[in-house]
Amino acid sequence: MARIAIGGFLHETNCFVDMRTDYEYYAKGGEFPPLARREEVIERTRGTPFGMAGFLDEIDPSHELVPLIWGHAGAGGYITDECYERIVGEFVGMLSQAMPVDAVYVELHGAMCAESFPDAEGEMLRRVRATVGPDIPIVITLDYHVNLTEQMVEHCDGMAIYLTYPHIDRQHTGGRSAVLLERVLKEGAPKFKTIRRIPFLLPLNFQCTLVEPTKGIVEASVATEGGDVLNLSYGAGFPPSDLAECGPAVVCHAYTQEAADKAADMLEAMILEREAEFAEPLLDADEAVTQAMEIAAGAAKPVVIADTQDNPGCGGTCDTTGLLESLHRLGAEGVAMCVMWDTAAAEAAHAAGIGADITIDLGGKHDIEGDKPFHGTFTVTHLSDGQFTTTGKSIPGRKVNLGPTAVIKIDGISILVASRRMQAYDQDIFKHIGIEPSEQKILALKSTCHFRADFDPIAEKTLVALTAGAHIVDPRVYPYKYLREGVRLLPLGHEYKAK
Repeated sequence: MARIAIGGFLHETNCFVDMRTDYEYYAKGGEFPPLARREEVIERTRGTPFGMAGFLDEIDPSHELVPLIWGHAGAGGYITDECYERIVGEFVGMLSQAMPVDAVYVELHGAMCAESFPDAEGEMLRRVRATVGPDIPIVITLDYHVNLTEQMVEHCDGMAIYLTYPHIDRQHTGGRSAVLLERVLKEGAPKFKTIRRIPFLLPLNFQCTLVEPTKGIVEASVATEGGDVLNLSYGAGFPPSDLAECGPAVVCHAYTQEAADKAADMLEAMILEREAEFAEPLLDADEAVTQAMEIAAGAAKPVVIADTQDNPGCGGTCDTTGLLESLHRLGAEGVAMCVMWDTAAAEAAHAAGIGADITIDLGGKHDIEGDKPFHGTFTVTHLSDGQFTTTGKSIPGRKVNLGPTAVIKIDGISILVASRRMQAYDQDIFKHIGIEPSEQKILALKSTCHFRADFDPIAEKTLVALTAGAHIVDPRVYPYKYLREGVRLLPLGHEYKAK
């Protein structure tokens, strides 16, 4: 039996939006459970689609688990220093009080940036390592969009990274981390580590694991694990995070240096050989709407338009109106859109009631360049309290609270308006309020890729639209301050030069 400290601190940071992610956002919860301490960690994560749930399912029940603190927030701007120091300080303080322990498991994202620490998870792991000493194994779970850093690798003894995007294996990855930790407890921590940094950035639209080349890369990483290789991990990176080590990388923990280097070299070579294959057509709003209308005219299933640059899962404000404006101006019919974050609009709809008309300025409230509120008269067609449990493949079993929520309609377009941000992961966002997504002609979704797990099976075709938004798809546009020189900003693209 081992005594294992467990906890987590997760955030995907878009460094190029003005908003900040504060402590209250973690404490309050919404799309994610509120900040959990001690036994709440187990109570709020068990049976959920988080890595911690999978870890709890797979770890040998004879071990003594010591839960510390666990917090997960939706993507957004920099973590404030106050938020970072409060949560990490509490994590390390609880860990100090829990000593001695035989191992530590930490669920992380890997693309968190705090105001004073661009490599926020690396700094957190440095503090954890300083607390437990050099000989206590630390195993971590990471998101597929992790920006793997030298500091992360130095201060952990094993890692499991999501294998899917859309992320349908969060829980499974936590379970893989438990298996790794069990092996480390029995055989000792691997002493040899290798990191290979890929010399180009990958926009999120180019990272989907349902298609090549990423599908084959991930499969090769899994097939190589075993024997002297504890884990061979591929992280695709998160370009909107501004740090020197941003971008894709390969990491191997192994019991010999030869095994670590051989495995990492193989996967690195495979990625470099397939550099030209990373691509997906990107359309402007009018092009996407025109194509969607043409396809929908003869289709039995809805056409999906991904409003990718307003994806709150990448730090978007979830309220830009560019796609809505194109849909309305071009006369699209049978459209359902989600999620539009506008608390005032949701409150106005609830105050007016079903069947009433409201004249409002919808969305466009965050000073995004090229965006503005959409002025119009809308009919309130549906109302809800915004509480439901998801059932789709991307985030099954998550208890969601979007606050007062409404569907408001203008001409042929129905818009789900919520009081809190949420990416369009799941059909239940529509279904809980009485909209059947499969019966629509066009679905406009504020998401980049996660929607595919639940919406692709009902879609005739999926299009990606570029409208004004905080999540800029093209890394060439980002005003990086810390990115290392020489990395290519796109596959086969130009090298980054600091200004």
